[in-house]
Amino acid sequence: MKSTSYYPVIMTADVAATAAFYVDHFRFQALFTSDWYVHLQSVEDEHVTLAVLDYRHETIPEEARAPTRGLLLNFEVDNPDAIYAQALAAGLPILKTLRDEDFGQRHFITADPNGVLIDIIKPIPPSAEFAAAYEESALPTA
Repeated sequence: MKSTSYYPVIMTADVAATAAFYVDHFRFQALFTSDWYVHLQSVEDEHVTLAVLDYRHETIPEEARAPTRGLLLNFEVDNPDAIYAQALAAGLPILKTLRDEDFGQRHFITADPNGVLIDIIKPIPPSAEFAAAYEESALPTA
């Protein structure tokens, strides 16, 4: 299978509020808007997209109609410190404070109005212990 695009779809009861959250706090813009579906694209990178869908919509098989649960969205960024400060100023929930991890990430975790976790990440060099687990070409550099 050759994919031409990939994006997560958050199924929710409140499409408008969820889409507005990503527009207001994570620099997305709506490319398509209806009452049951919004397709979002990053204003900084056209390849970063996300969709929001009313979980009750007829296109979803009836047995799967439920709000999204257990989802973690990772956004790799250049400056997680600045985004952390913005998240704090906006009153977003901070579920994991900004920190450096030995496995090679500087990050923090917040959540959208549906409880979908959002991990804001900058790859950093891992500790020697974790560096051994990386394929050499995948090792983050300073």
